[in-house]
Amino acid sequence: MAALRRKFGEDYQVVNTNRATTFSAPVKKKRQRFVEKNGRCNVQHGNLGGETSRYLSDLFTTLVDLKWRWNLLIFILTYTIAWLVMASMWWIIAYIRGDLNHGHDPSYTPCVANVYNFPSAFLFFIETEATIGYGHRYITEKCPEGIILFLFQSLLGSIVDAFLIGCMFIKMSQPKKRAETLMFSQDAVISQRDGKLCLMFRVGNLRNSHMVSAQIRCKLIKSRQTPEGEFLPLDQCELDVGFGTGADQLFLVSPLTICHEINPKSPFFDLSQRSLANEQFEIVVILEGIVETTEGGGRQHTTMQI
Repeated sequence: MAALRRKFGEDYQVVNTNRATTFSAPVKKKRQRFVEKNGRCNVQHGNLGGETSRYLSDLFTTLVDLKWRWNLLIFILTYTIAWLVMASMWWIIAYIRGDLNHGHDPSYTPCVANVYNFPSAFLFFIETEATIGYGHRYITEKCPEGIILFLFQSLLGSIVDAFLIGCMFIKMSQPKKRAETLMFSQDAVISQRDGKLCLMFRVGNLRNSHMVSAQIRCKLIKSRQTPEGEFLPLDQCELDVGFGTGADQLFLVSPLTICHEINPKSPFFDLSQRSLANEQFEIVVILEGIVETTEGGGRQHTTMQI
């Protein structure tokens, strides 16, 4: 029985186990992947029309999905605009009441003590928002509008802090960096194991922290045509890697070899050695689990393009 060994993106080798000879096939042009090795999908959404408003309906998830440079820009702009607007409101109250003209009059009771201009109103807002409390500027009891604005500022500041800081925390805690220490073999092999023809590859964890409830799945992505004549681009088919026997539940302490048995139920069963080398399809391997140290969900994606 021949064993097909493919080095993805470069070339493949065919090893004949009967004659113990090896030869290399011609190098093919590198095809564009549906999913990159790092898990990034090469899918771009276009012609959305009026559906872009759906992104704003779930603004929190949209911010988490943005790149870091846009997150930092939104973070800085939101706080800057909010600070300037709230400081302007304190300045407007002082201006309407005439506090700016009596700033140094000891017999006059202003809305906010020692607020003479916009910079002093801005400093009062920062002291209140950051709960610094230097004690030089404070609200007096003869200013009900100032008390109402103070309550509004406290509520609005708590909402903005919870939203933006929560967004940044979730983005920093995403398991993308942890996934880089989950390694997949660069080569997949079709060979015999226990008298059965199997597609095999290896997966391993570089860290000492375990992956709890680790589970592996494989998807075959291939275009096909139905008996009714309908063409299905990028049709997805599940590859059995031990779902029925529980072999897909991994105890990932040491590197493991994942096997897909090529039986009559396998999509590879009707493919010959030559057709397997010429077919256009891609195998996406998904490893899911919980990081033991943080108890946060982690997910690693990789692809095998043949």
